[in-house]
Amino acid sequence: MGRTTQEKDGVEECPLIFPEEEIPVIETPRDKNFASITHPLWTEEKALLIQEYIRLFTLVTKHGTYIDGFAAPQRRDRMDLCSANLVLKTEPKWIRDFWLCDNAAEGVRLLEEIKRQHDEKGRTINIVPGDFNKTVYDVLSSGAIGEKTATFALLDQRTFECAWSTVKALANHKSQTKIELFYFFATGWIDRSIGAVRRPETKAIVERWWGRSDWPKLQGMDGVHRAHLVADKFTNELGYAYAYPYAIHNKAMGRRTMYHMIHATDHPDAPDLMRRAYRKIAGCSEIEPQIQQLDLAEYWAVGNEDAVG
Repeated sequence: MGRTTQEKDGVEECPLIFPEEEIPVIETPRDKNFASITHPLWTEEKALLIQEYIRLFTLVTKHGTYIDGFAAPQRRDRMDLCSANLVLKTEPKWIRDFWLCDNAAEGVRLLEEIKRQHDEKGRTINIVPGDFNKTVYDVLSSGAIGEKTATFALLDQRTFECAWSTVKALANHKSQTKIELFYFFATGWIDRSIGAVRRPETKAIVERWWGRSDWPKLQGMDGVHRAHLVADKFTNELGYAYAYPYAIHNKAMGRRTMYHMIHATDHPDAPDLMRRAYRKIAGCSEIEPQIQQLDLAEYWAVGNEDAVG
């Protein structure tokens, strides 16, 4: 098996090589009968999952703001795998305020092209160049995200790019219902990446990512247990009411889990909408939920004075 070295953000010692041992792939959120191995969702479909969930949610809210901290597609030739591109295409077009952020000049150029393709009256598409761990504060201080603004933040990092302080800033921005987070954890190569850390400056990057100095304990853990441990950080440290891990698999690697997406939310109906979105994208037949009857409508009132769009 070949070795690819992670060099982004100075983490030159973190090889992106998948472990030879089998990674457990049956993920069961604590209060859901949901086994991802039965109907796996593939890496090529993770952007579709975000798109479908936001579609379901905004059918009720009728508005929304979308933040993408690492927005440019990692595969520059596959714009169809870009979450920002798909969310912009979502119908109905209830999301009216977009913040698309990226640290690479080429990525910013791609985002500008996406903006040109989707720019239309009534929409605001902000392209934010630079390190999201710094620019996140510009986004949050813009005045665009009020207490009643349904807001979604995608943190599709490769491995260690997203500092825990950035996650905390997003979580603490609103005092009532928190910004919903889609946080990607690199289950497929985290063991080898942590095992390769040697230099003090690299250790500092990983500690910034985890938010504590006990990050070495993650290496060698059972994949499912570790995913729940990460999800628990969102409830225990950030105060989210619900946080569940959803496995993203790889067909070519024999259904190995490449990522766990942690969905963190305050709304009791949101985990059910995410489960429905996951099952639909994974190809499991599901009746369209009667979402007009969900409690979402009681909180996210259409025409709310703080709503965007």
